[in-house]
Amino acid sequence: MIGWLIALLAAGALLYWLLILTEGAYLGRRVVTWLYDRAAPLYDRIKGYEPEYEFHFLGRPLSRALATIPDPLLLDVATGTGRLPHVLLEQTGFRGTVVGVDLSRRMLAQAAAVTAPWAGRIVLLWQDATVLPFPDDTFDAVACLEALEFMPHPDRTLREMVRVLRAGGTLLTTNRVGEDARWMPGRTCPSDEFERKLRALSLEMIRVQPWQEDYDLVWATKPGVLRPPRRPRRWDELLRCPRCGSPVTRQARSLTCAQGHTFPIAEDGIVELTR
Repeated sequence: MIGWLIALLAAGALLYWLLILTEGAYLGRRVVTWLYDRAAPLYDRIKGYEPEYEFHFLGRPLSRALATIPDPLLLDVATGTGRLPHVLLEQTGFRGTVVGVDLSRRMLAQAAAVTAPWAGRIVLLWQDATVLPFPDDTFDAVACLEALEFMPHPDRTLREMVRVLRAGGTLLTTNRVGEDARWMPGRTCPSDEFERKLRALSLEMIRVQPWQEDYDLVWATKPGVLRPPRRPRRWDELLRCPRCGSPVTRQARSLTCAQGHTFPIAEDGIVELTR
């Protein structure tokens, strides 16, 4: 009887670690996506984000970093319920466009609802961030908050984020710290090691900022000078087919590339690249 009880407790502890503490990270991309799909309607309530906190640490600094660029473009990787786009689009000094990428369709649906007042300035893509469907040097800023450690290939995603960032552009991401970080071996690393990873990608001006109990904010810059673009940029002109890499043409309710790959634009405005 005692043996069965110990086995039951061990199994419960293992499930708690796999599904709660690490949010499915060690069970693969599909499990992580499934968990976020299930949690989407309650996610923001569970997290309990403070608007003033978000404004001070995220919205205002990003808006200032992009102040010299007319109509700036920001990419938010693992955008979730649109937390970062929401706080950035609320900034009176930000007049650009946000492209949000996520693999959880239900999280994106929440993001579409939250950011509806700015529907003309945000694009939500249902897409895996491991291969970002954009050319090199596309975005003036790239962000990824509280997500890298849950991705199957975090280092690959980080390289992709740097690839699509313009010279002189801002990278904003997070590094998991605190007590819970030790329960994610191979997924988290100390601050100095994370900084070495960023320097290995040729990033500079790295600044680590204490943020939450579980996360530090990490700011970095891609070498070069961020200059205003030569002409206005539209997201659908910049987007590339995730299957073949060719440019796409926008129709009323879909995108189509030269190779005939077609991707629907859903009723809620989300571009469904994963189909």
